[in-house]
Amino acid sequence: MIRKLRLAEKNLRTDSLTTHAATPCVYSHFDTHYEAPRAQLLAWRDRLGHFLDVPISRRQLADGFSGSIDSYRAGNLTFMDCRTDPISQSRSVARISTDSVRQLVFHVAVEGTIETGSGLYPKRIAVQSEPGILALDMNQPMQMTRSACRVLAFFLPRELVESVLPEAESIHGRVIDYHSPLARMIPTHLAHLCTRLPTMSAPEAYDAMHTCAMLIAAAFGKQSGLSGSARAAARAAMFATARRYIDANLGELDLTLDNVLAVSQLSRPTLYRLFESEGGLAAYIRNRRLREAAEELRRYPHRAVIEVAYGWGFNSASDFNRAFRRAYDMSPSDFRAISVR
Repeated sequence: MIRKLRLAEKNLRTDSLTTHAATPCVYSHFDTHYEAPRAQLLAWRDRLGHFLDVPISRRQLADGFSGSIDSYRAGNLTFMDCRTDPISQSRSVARISTDSVRQLVFHVAVEGTIETGSGLYPKRIAVQSEPGILALDMNQPMQMTRSACRVLAFFLPRELVESVLPEAESIHGRVIDYHSPLARMIPTHLAHLCTRLPTMSAPEAYDAMHTCAMLIAAAFGKQSGLSGSARAAARAAMFATARRYIDANLGELDLTLDNVLAVSQLSRPTLYRLFESEGGLAAYIRNRRLREAAEELRRYPHRAVIEVAYGWGFNSASDFNRAFRRAYDMSPSDFRAISVR
């Protein structure tokens, strides 16, 4: 894994450092302290509203909200140091369908407790109550509840992460601690970033952010078994083949587990293990169908719900409604009404 990481860094830096390090490191500071108490949480929502939903209660408005973000952007990399009071944030399928944010985010817990639910059904629940790193794919839904906390966040382009971690979307919602040899190197790099970024030049900032981000990606790759050895690479390729076959046949009623097995060339236990992080192979197929159906409901407001259901492989309107409610906590009709406003 270390060797692969170094090779990836060598190949990418030749182009990336030339292209991105020449761009000035852009620093910005945001703090709700400068707002009136009733406007503080609204200001926080406005700051993040281009890619996150932030629900607000009357009590939260009355109590005020303390939140700050120190943000550093160098080329195509962004590093944020955030401190907040307790808060909930989410990224829904409706939100995903209306924006272009598709980065991978590594979310580092420094202080406080953070609980994150990811995926559709069954949801993966990750709790960070001590230092640890959560991976989030901005192309997939999530819901996050945070106590008063401090978090660090890397926003990275997909192609950068996938240079060391094939099928990077599979780590969405996973958490690593600092127990593995690779992961034990991460806290030192993070501490260096937090203390030195304000005084670094643009090339230094890009290089330091890039090195730390790639190290985190490599640690996730080592944990997931999706990169690092020839055997893992072959499994990742077969995994990708299975996913592509499923995506190409989502609307077919005869999309079966046996068909996927035949195409993937994997044994049944191996294929099932690869899809464990998705809640199982059947759950992956169902949730992919639901995501496509949700997008169709949003894009075509006059198309009948039953037509959408049959078009994505559901056997009946009742099956579709039941699955949709379980995934989105609302009916297809209610989802459509909200998403097309």
